[in-house]
Amino acid sequence: MTLTLIHSPNSRSTSFIWLLEELGTAYEIERVTIRHAGSEEGLDPANPHPHGKVPALLHDGILVHEQIAIALYLTDLFPEAKLGPVVGDTKRGAYLTWLAYYAGVIEPSFVSKFLNVAPPRGTAGWVAIEEVVAHIDATLNDRPYLLGNSFTAVDLIAGGTFNMFGKSPIMPTSTNIAAYAARCVDRPAFARAQALNTA
Repeated sequence: MTLTLIHSPNSRSTSFIWLLEELGTAYEIERVTIRHAGSEEGLDPANPHPHGKVPALLHDGILVHEQIAIALYLTDLFPEAKLGPVVGDTKRGAYLTWLAYYAGVIEPSFVSKFLNVAPPRGTAGWVAIEEVVAHIDATLNDRPYLLGNSFTAVDLIAGGTFNMFGKSPIMPTSTNIAAYAARCVDRPAFARAQALNTA
C-alpha cells in the first residue's frame, strides 16, 4: 500500500502530515506549489487536485481530495488507530456531524469574518463566527474534546485551526477553546508534523 500526501508548506495540508503521523503508517509527501492571493502563477501540473489546492491524497493511485473526505477516508482505513469512531459505534454520528460542521460552518464563518461579510441569514449554510464559537465553547464545558474524552481526527482539524487563529483579531475570545487548542497541539505527532512541514 502506498499513501502519498500532496502537500504545500504552511497550508491546510500540514494538518494531514499530523494525521498521518498520528496514524503511525508509512506515507510519502509530494510537495507542490499552490496559488496565493494576488499571485498570477498557474496550476502546478504535479498536483492532481482539480483546482490545484491541497491537501490531496493518493492511495495506490486513487485520488481523494478535500479535508473532510481525506480525514474520514484515513480514519476508516486505519480503525485500529482509534482516531475516528467506526460504523456502528454510538459516537459515529457525532463524529460525522462535527466533520461536516467544520467544512460547512466553521471554515466559512472564518472566511466571512476575514472578508467582513455577514453570512446571509436564512440562505447561507453557515453562521457568524461568534455563533460558532459560542456553540463550541458550550460543547467543551464538560469535555476535553469534541466527542468526549478521546482525541479524534475532528479535533486535529478543528483544534489545529483554533490554535492557528487563536490570537487573530477575527477570533472571538474563549478560554475553553484556547485550552482545547493547546491540548490538541500538545501531542508528539503534532511536533513531528511541524518538523516535516517544510523539510
